Amino acid sequence: MMKHRELLYCLLLLSFSLIAQDYTLDTVRTKYSFVNWEANKIKFVKKAPSFKKLFHKLDVVAKGGKEDIHIFHIGGSHIQADIYSNRLRTYLQHMSPTSKGQRGFIYPYRIASTNNPSNYNVEFDGEWKGYRCSIRKDSVAWGMSGVTAVFKDSISNIKVKANYRGYDAQHYNFNKIRIFYDNWSNDYEIYFKENSIIANTKINKKAHYIEFTLTKTLEELEFCIQRVINAENSEFLMMGLELMNDNSGIEYTTIGVNGASFDYYSRCHYFEEQLMLYKPDLFIVSVGTNDAYHPDFRPESYRASYEDLILTVQKANPDCAVLLTVPNDSYYKKQHPNPRTRIMQKIIYELAEKHKMAVWDFYEIMGGFNSSRDWYQHKLMPKDRIHFTQLGYRIKADLLLQAITNSWEESLQLEHNSVLNQIINE
Repeated sequence: MMKHRELLYCLLLLSFSLIAQDYTLDTVRTKYSFVNWEANKIKFVKKAPSFKKLFHKLDVVAKGGKEDIHIFHIGGSHIQADIYSNRLRTYLQHMSPTSKGQRGFIYPYRIASTNNPSNYNVEFDGEWKGYRCSIRKDSVAWGMSGVTAVFKDSISNIKVKANYRGYDAQHYNFNKIRIFYDNWSNDYEIYFKENSIIANTKINKKAHYIEFTLTKTLEELEFCIQRVINAENSEFLMMGLELMNDNSGIEYTTIGVNGASFDYYSRCHYFEEQLMLYKPDLFIVSVGTNDAYHPDFRPESYRASYEDLILTVQKANPDCAVLLTVPNDSYYKKQHPNPRTRIMQKIIYELAEKHKMAVWDFYEIMGGFNSSRDWYQHKLMPKDRIHFTQLGYRIKADLLLQAITNSWEESLQLEHNSVLNQIINE
């Protein structure tokens, strides 16, 4: 089943990358009767003081001021594909001349033989083997990405392109690059074909990365991984990349692994150390579909794991606005609507109340139990009734943007739709 789903993700990504993107909030104008439009709001936001701070920072950026705002979005296959999250990223980073931040943390998924988002690209040679935290038999050191690719050969050339397929009109560039890897080992070294391009190097042993400051600003960069100690167990573990520059603005980082659940993310030994490098302003949690996919779903384990992540985020930034999203309605084995999403919904509401956090209830917005049947019949979901079609993902992104901006306007007592109109017309 895992291989079949992996193929489906790749086919979906290919089809999305070939279709031009028009970033206008057009999808919410089609009023599908089965969608609960009235439910599209951020709940409990008034009881979450961190959101008012977030909205003030967003408002500064929207009006052309300079602020650093870092958004994290964690989930499973929906987030690894970076389709609806990239639509949100693009909306927010186009709302003013000062809103576009750096591309930031990414994972070169192609190296790990899994689907890579279409908005950046990685070319490489040599034989790599990918390990995902969501595959039970896999066992390796994972960081924040939840994916690690292992290289055991002599040399591999890697080219990273911050922009791909013309996905975004405003291209990303970078003058620093971080490579997250097993720097507790000296088996391999990282080289650049142009040595003169490196102005400075910094190593962080705790978060396991090496950072290179460049002499110029680039949109793509080639480097090589080369073995220097020819030992029997020599290996290089790629745990992620970060493309950095000096721009202020909004940075939108996605953490997604196909098939991931909270239990699987808990296997990532260096997740917390690497998250501590950042101070998230908004952390969106979209984990749950895989937790409750099987009938052996354990609600209390789900609650405990969810709360562990919340506490980790608060450790990184006690003032972080945390948005808990209820997973979409879905089918089990393409045959039966999954009743366990309603159990997750109740737990998420209880956690939000306990920790003074906000909720975006996409399950309710979709139409509740078995609503994925209607989304499928209207070509908004594929046959698995777990994922979404291009239009389905566009609707999901547009709904979330609308819900966030409505709360933003209400919190700062702005005119209704004034922020939303600015974002979509910029």
